[in-house]
Amino acid sequence: MTASPSDPTTAPAGPRTRSRADRARQVAEVLRRQIASGAFPSGVLPDERSLIADHGASRNTVREALGVLRDEGVVERRQGVGTVIRRRTYEHSLERLTGLAETLSTYGRVSNEVRVADVIRPPREVARKLCVPDDGQVVYIERLRRLGDDPLSLDLTYLTTDIGRPLLDADLTGRDLFGLIEESVGGPLGSASVTVHAVNADPGTSALLGTPPGQAVFTVERLTRLPDGRPVDLEFLRIRGDRLAFRAELGRGTGVPDSPTDGSALAGNDGAIQTGDDR
Repeated sequence: MTASPSDPTTAPAGPRTRSRADRARQVAEVLRRQIASGAFPSGVLPDERSLIADHGASRNTVREALGVLRDEGVVERRQGVGTVIRRRTYEHSLERLTGLAETLSTYGRVSNEVRVADVIRPPREVARKLCVPDDGQVVYIERLRRLGDDPLSLDLTYLTTDIGRPLLDADLTGRDLFGLIEESVGGPLGSASVTVHAVNADPGTSALLGTPPGQAVFTVERLTRLPDGRPVDLEFLRIRGDRLAFRAELGRGTGVPDSPTDGSALAGNDGAIQTGDDR
């Protein structure tokens, strides 16, 4: 039996009608990325007429998109001025091995509250990654990092003792650890393996970072090595997702391994971004 053209099981599917909320989220996402990249240096977004033309969207869609950004605290409406950027999301490149302070110092003053700086016996997994004996010691440094007056990240750092001990007497409140390490060893660091994924912050982390309880934050694991390949620095960073975005330029080349290896540029099954970051 031949189905008739009107049979709904054989008729080609037409384009799905998208709701205004869907279109508004699309406009909001583009604007959010533009704000993060510094596209509006005046701090004021274009007027509604310009946004309508730029995005090919209706006035109501644009207004709803701006409402999304207002609810997120990214922008606010000021009488006689327009839509003003309240808070930027800053970009941190994954293409070079740089510390947060090196990347963000152009946006404002970066400072650190040192919560812990001591020699400890590390967890077994930390010891394994740093090639430290199970009964060995490491230097542990915990810092709350601020950009301007606002909390940005909570940094938990484990260092091999030969690298970390000299840092205990250094300026841990005003300096990046990478710079201090390079001064101590007399040369540049070599490479790092980085994994980034999102988690819902625990109550303690939320309180320190000034975010609502349970709000998602980036968690970054970075294992940094000397030029000879020896791992010396293992960091676990909790970073406010509303303040930082990660950026990288990637090429689609040949010879990509079939399975992830340490330092590969592949996404794992859990959706985490894994990248080998060479200086």
